[in-house]
Amino acid sequence: MAKGREHSILLDFLRRLVRNRLAVAGGAVVLFFFVLSAFPHVFSRHDPNRIDVLKVLQPPSADHPLGTDELGRDVLARMVHGARISLKVGFVAVGIATAIGLLVGLVSGFYGGWIDAVLMRFVDIMLCFPTFFLILAVIAFLEPSIYNIMLVIGVTGWMGVSRLVRAETLSLKERDFVAAARAQGAGNARIIFRHILPNALAPVLVSATLGVAGAILTESALSFLGIGVQPPTPSWGNILTAGKDNIEFAWWLSVYPGLAILFTVLGYNLLGEGIRDAVDPRLRGR
Repeated sequence: MAKGREHSILLDFLRRLVRNRLAVAGGAVVLFFFVLSAFPHVFSRHDPNRIDVLKVLQPPSADHPLGTDELGRDVLARMVHGARISLKVGFVAVGIATAIGLLVGLVSGFYGGWIDAVLMRFVDIMLCFPTFFLILAVIAFLEPSIYNIMLVIGVTGWMGVSRLVRAETLSLKERDFVAAARAQGAGNARIIFRHILPNALAPVLVSATLGVAGAILTESALSFLGIGVQPPTPSWGNILTAGKDNIEFAWWLSVYPGLAILFTVLGYNLLGEGIRDAVDPRLRGR
């Protein structure tokens, strides 16, 4: 019976999501970039790091559909391989932030009292610092690399998730199913991870989807400033840096990575908004 109910809830969620045209459009964009990053050699036959001084800053052509950069490298190949880097950073960073936020929110909301007060004051202190400048300060002490970027974005982006999970936990721990589990002798850890956590994941899923877009945007900004993913590893941000230096006579170096970042962030935001509307219980009666 429980499995049938879960199946019905999932189908209801999918129906609501599919009826949202903007969410479907966002999902299609997300899927496209997934395929792009998974099969880069299908979309470009060029080596993204191959230098050709005879083809420096060539405009889009049949051989190089998105043109070449200041070292004669194929922009399409660098864009395709850069998609893999950007998506990897987005997912790993959001995974780290979500794991920390879940743990802090569950512990804070379930135990309450002085534990809740201490953890929430720490969250408030973290929120006082502008996130991007906090990332810049941390990166200044670390060697710029893709792994450090993932870690820093994740460690500085968990506060919103913790507040969401805490609010859900405060509500869920007063429900009858938690009281029933406690009456059957379930310990705190089992109640938290077996009963409360699964029921608190809906807003976390929305937050994580939106967070991927934010992490990709942050990584692109850091790479644009030269303290993110380091050349010759391709990234949309460091391709934009080359575009800035040659914007007067190589417009394609700025336009194409800029559009890629725009559509990726827009796609994740539309998908996240659609998921939020699909799981919102206030919409179920419509």
